[in-house]
Amino acid sequence: MASSSDPKSFPGSTPSPENDASTPNKNLVQGGPEWWRRTFVYMTGMGLTEEEKVKWEADYKAKKAADDCKRCEEWKEFSLNYSPIVRFMQENIRKLGGNLDRSNILCQPCDTMRAGGFSPDHGILLCSNYMMGKGHAEDTLAHEMVHAWDHLRFKVDWSNIRHHACSEIRASSLSGECRWTRETFTRGIWDYTAHHQECVRRRAALSVRAHPDCKDDDHAKKVVNEVFDSCFADTRPFDEIYR
Repeated sequence: MASSSDPKSFPGSTPSPENDASTPNKNLVQGGPEWWRRTFVYMTGMGLTEEEKVKWEADYKAKKAADDCKRCEEWKEFSLNYSPIVRFMQENIRKLGGNLDRSNILCQPCDTMRAGGFSPDHGILLCSNYMMGKGHAEDTLAHEMVHAWDHLRFKVDWSNIRHHACSEIRASSLSGECRWTRETFTRGIWDYTAHHQECVRRRAALSVRAHPDCKDDDHAKKVVNEVFDSCFADTRPFDEIYR
């Protein structure tokens, strides 16, 4: 996903909803008898007032957000403990003087549809409401860790669209998100010829499209193609494309 040095792009300082007076009552969103009674009333509409309807929808949104974050945290924890690629990237980031751990890899809901993001000022964001599973979380962590490694190793200027494109190419190629099984069984793309390179080009262009200096889809593809060969060939810190 697109990375940025702008701290505003990473909601790491979002205040806790604990202090918001409009926060739904936690006692009513934990799946107890009262919650199911309210859900039944909402689903059937029997005796449902407009105020109750609005309150149930707000409580449901809060319950879903909490469930999404809990799953995301579990998948994050699994990757940090057991994923070979995540642990490898973590160690190589440390060698460059950086550190990514539970304190700066955060699960939070995202307003825009994306899996995650990297900010040099804050760390890694995993978008809990768009995280599809344990494997998706692992790929996303690996992707963002490649960005972190690039930032430390190459002093990436994220405002430079060509620098951004190069890191997106490397992250898509090295993270595992473009392996054949992910493309075929998750995204439904059946392509046996140069599928890896085409996936990397496509996904890098999607991320570059969000860069402030990108004019349109054609411009994103053009920039990716201009830097593709050298960036795709650079597999550091791996000896070769890991998976």
